[in-house]
Amino acid sequence: MDFDIERKRMIRSLVEKGYLTKPDVIKAMEKVPRHLFVPEGIRRSAYIDTPLSIGEGQTISAPHMVAIMVEALDLRPGMKVLEVGGGSGYHAAVMGEIVRPDGHVYSVERIESLAERAKKNLKEAGYDDIVTIVVGDGSKGLGEFAPFDRICVAAAAPGVPEPLKQQLADDGKLLIPVGGRWYQDLILVERKQNKFLQTNLGGCVFVPLIGEYGYGN
Repeated sequence: MDFDIERKRMIRSLVEKGYLTKPDVIKAMEKVPRHLFVPEGIRRSAYIDTPLSIGEGQTISAPHMVAIMVEALDLRPGMKVLEVGGGSGYHAAVMGEIVRPDGHVYSVERIESLAERAKKNLKEAGYDDIVTIVVGDGSKGLGEFAPFDRICVAAAAPGVPEPLKQQLADDGKLLIPVGGRWYQDLILVERKQNKFLQTNLGGCVFVPLIGEYGYGN
């Protein structure tokens, strides 16, 4: 299988369906090899627009959802980004491609085995210099590196965790699925000084955010 051809087909389909509209996001998703971020046994499915299992009850998001979230974040070179729910590292790599050369992505993953696999995936794909994987409770954020220009949460919470709001820089944006365990709304939070404005971007389905400010342990 020629993964480069399959990736180009996927991108073309996402553009035609309106999920991909911004040139920088298109370029990033064209460049990041998604097949390196899925288990070897299912790599033939890497460029199908669907979530895929990465083990431990977790998934790599469907490409169209990655496109939606990355476009909504409005990333720019030089930004400092926090990702909650690192998974296999793919989403972080796409964001890292956009914030290069002077930005950085800090990605928190609670499951150590997935975090170690993500580190290997990022190194193989050439993004270990721009993405740092941290094992921990992502619902509490990563205060030692705050404030963040952008925060992206790839798991569903019952509400917007207060620590994440407080770790957001002024004029920063936070994107998080909020709702029940089986269906959520994708919420964009924008910080304007000490005010937080929320916009509902529509329905979505994510695995639950496990942690102190998520669905518990």
